[in-house]
Order: sequence, then structure tokens, then C-alpha cells
Amino acid sequence: MTMALGYVRPARPEDAGEIARIQLATWRTAYRRMFPPHVLTNLTEDYLARGWTEAITEPPSPRHRVLVAIEQAESATTAVGFAATGPADEQALAPEEKPLPDSVASVTELLVEPRWGRRGHGSRLLAAVVDMWRADGFTGAVAWAYDQDPAMKKFLGATGWEPDGAARALDVDDMLVPQVRLHVAFPPAD
Repeated sequence: MTMALGYVRPARPEDAGEIARIQLATWRTAYRRMFPPHVLTNLTEDYLARGWTEAITEPPSPRHRVLVAIEQAESATTAVGFAATGPADEQALAPEEKPLPDSVASVTELLVEPRWGRRGHGSRLLAAVVDMWRADGFTGAVAWAYDQDPAMKKFLGATGWEPDGAARALDVDDMLVPQVRLHVAFPPAD
């Protein structure tokens, strides 16, 4: 019998390729009906990895973080998901919205590769992110979810996140992809 365990740790520069692989595999599975096919086909792991290397090695602030979820089996460890967060900036805003307070964090990405789903990795990532937010003085957070991504809305909803009324549509190669924003408040660290 093989026993698997999972944990979350800060991303390291050498994780950028795995993060890119997870992102591309997840997007191509979860978003294949939302985006024009050529958009996902034309994305490459190398292109995404360059962005993740920069996010890990040169974050815009100390409160910008990238975490990796690891599946640990008896003989190997595998990166299976990741989260990227930071202070809520202009990317967290709805059109024409005023800046959010400095006490609000934003989830940029929170993905678990579909074949590793339903094993607690997303929950561990979210719990680790909330712990870091509290340590960094945040008291609330926002995250955008695609209208056509019921899994993300259900996952966040099960942990207390609710729609805050903000909506937007991303222009993906002349195709508008609607999103709704969810938010959560949490007490500051003791």
C-alpha cells in the first residue's frame, strides 16, 4: 500500500518550469471550452516559466508570494499545484473601480493539476496563503473566477468566499470571457 502525503512550501526558482507545466495542463483541461483553441495551443511552458521565474525571484513586494503544493509519495515528491498572491492591485479591480484598501490581498492564481484534484492540495494551498496574509497584516482578500468555472466558485464558496458584486470580462483574442469576483474577510493574526 502506497501512502501519499501533501504539503505546501514557498516556490523556488527551480520550480518555475513545473509551475508552468501545471498551469498549462490545467488551463488546457479546465478552460478549453472558455478560450479560443489557438490561444491555449500557442501558449508554451517556456514562455510561462519565464514569468514564473521572475515572480519567484523578483516579486514586486515582500507581500507577493508564490507557493507550491507537493504530493509526497514513498519514493518521490511531485509538484501538483500552486498559488500566487499579493496585495490587491489594479489587476484585482473591476472596470472603473477605485483601488481596494491596503488590507486586501488578491489571489492571482490558485491551480491544482486536474489529475491531482480532490486530494486536499487546493485546501492546503489556500490555508497556507491565508496564514501568510494574516502574518502580512491583510484582513481580507479577493479572487476572480470565470463564470464558466463552477469548480473554482464552489471551492472558494465552501471556504467562506462570496461574490462581492464586481464583474468584468477579459478580452481573450476578441472573445469576451466573463468573470465574477469573490471576497472573504478574516480576523487579523493574534
